[in-house]
Amino acid sequence: MIVTLIVACEIMFWVFIAAGLTARYLFRKPGVGAGLLICAPLVDVVLLVATALDLRDGGQANASHGLAAAYIGVSIAFGHSLISWADARFAYRFAGGPKPVAPPKYGTPRAVREWREFGKAALAWAVSCGLLAAAIAMVGDASRTEALSSWIRTLTVILAVWGAIALSYTVFPKREKLTVRG
Repeated sequence: MIVTLIVACEIMFWVFIAAGLTARYLFRKPGVGAGLLICAPLVDVVLLVATALDLRDGGQANASHGLAAAYIGVSIAFGHSLISWADARFAYRFAGGPKPVAPPKYGTPRAVREWREFGKAALAWAVSCGLLAAAIAMVGDASRTEALSSWIRTLTVILAVWGAIALSYTVFPKREKLTVRG
């Protein structure tokens, strides 16, 4: 049930974004658009409540509960930038807005971008692990929450790898390829 709810929440997240941007740019209703865009992160509240109720009512914690915590953390950390990304492209395509700026590919600007994204990943990790720790405490039975502890370890490894990749762009910055004319 939790996996189905995660999929439904992801779909609703993008439905609210598409509806909000459509209202804002195609129907020229910025207030309605803003209201719909605000609803996008509210789907996380539905998922959080459903997951907490399932665990509180004696459900065995499994990978889907961990996935729900990870989804909520990623949504909180990356949601605003995803909405901004979609908004810029929608404005360009449908409202004569400026062409979206491509992210930097080389040198220090690329390294700075990678560290900014790592910061979002660290926030996602903190939120996700906080939710997992809260669920473990709420259940209060280590035998029922081993899957959640496993998620904390997995998310920590993912964050460490992400940090190593960001560090590699700092230590070994990617350089633009030189082209030979002639």
